[in-house]
Amino acid sequence: VDDRPFGGGTGMILMIKPIFQALKELKTKNSKVILLDPKGQVFNQKRALKLSKSKHLIFICGRYEGVDERISEHLVDEIISIGDYVLSGGEIPSMVVIDALVRLIPGVLEKPTAIKKESFSQSQLLEYPQYTRPANFKGWQVPEVLLSGDHQKIEEWREKKALEKTKKQRPDLV
Repeated sequence: VDDRPFGGGTGMILMIKPIFQALKELKTKNSKVILLDPKGQVFNQKRALKLSKSKHLIFICGRYEGVDERISEHLVDEIISIGDYVLSGGEIPSMVVIDALVRLIPGVLEKPTAIKKESFSQSQLLEYPQYTRPANFKGWQVPEVLLSGDHQKIEEWREKKALEKTKKQRPDLV
């Protein structure tokens, strides 16, 4: 399934023929073929929402030096990267993408409203800080407003903290 690259170089390249034959068997009119490759467009929540509505996804995972370029040029609909770094193969990136997509499919999460409030959702802000019991641990206190029961004040606090967290940790999003 792999061979040396034409023109020389290190590593092995996945050959086009086995990929072509696999797609010939698997692909339907509803299929979308995705190649996981660090040279692709960086995956994000917006893309996850779009892809989660797809009927049939086929993931091609390269290994080591990747795939024959003709696969990218002629057989795939989209090339996705999960970040600006290189892994040994596309298997882990495909798991990342699949996990992000599956949780967006209606019925997968027990409380689908959770999706609307989390990081990178509708507001494009990071999610607000969250705490659980005990309310005081070694003097580290949960913010009093969260213990107040005042839902309006809690919501205002969450919005404020989400913006603060985003400005501090991901200013590129604001």
